[in-house]
Amino acid sequence: MDYAGRRKLQAKQTEQSILQAALTLSREKSFDKVSVRDICRAAGITTGAFYHHFKSKEELLSKGFAPLDSHMEHALAGHEGDPPEQRLWTILWVYAQFIERQGWELVSRYYQRRLASPNVLSMDPSRYTLQAMLQCLQEAQKTGLLSQKQSPEWVADFLFRHFRGMVIDWIIHRGTYPLWPKLEQDYLLFHQLFRAAPICGTQN
Repeated sequence: MDYAGRRKLQAKQTEQSILQAALTLSREKSFDKVSVRDICRAAGITTGAFYHHFKSKEELLSKGFAPLDSHMEHALAGHEGDPPEQRLWTILWVYAQFIERQGWELVSRYYQRRLASPNVLSMDPSRYTLQAMLQCLQEAQKTGLLSQKQSPEWVADFLFRHFRGMVIDWIIHRGTYPLWPKLEQDYLLFHQLFRAAPICGTQN
């Protein structure tokens, strides 16, 4: 890897460290009570390095779910050969776990930030989580498990929007119910999209 490539990788790793430190601290106490200095200390960086990547603590919220994609990629590693419906089940389970670990208050702040930001895409089509879901659906359609009536792209977009809507309902209820059973229940309902795929067992 050349110098420019190493610098780019290092910058990405530093940004991920900052985001992860902010998320971890925000789970221990509310986001408002976490200072930039706290985040820098936890991430092992200087405040100058922080402001090189983010203009403010609030700007962290713009990339608040970026760690989800790296977490999802790690969770799916080694499962490339699993049936597509099993991988889709895993994607939803990991998604629910990640969201619940952040807590409803922090996730709420993330969506508030997005609503306040102009020209923000509903979802970034390049995100790993969305791409992984789309790949599962494309494979399912090729093997006859997914109805030909809808394209894999449409189904991926639909599922992404629906389950994100469930997260927003969870926020409205201030996280008073566990998220995964709700996601699981709806996944079973949507299982009619698959023709002959067996229902996957609940994750432990």
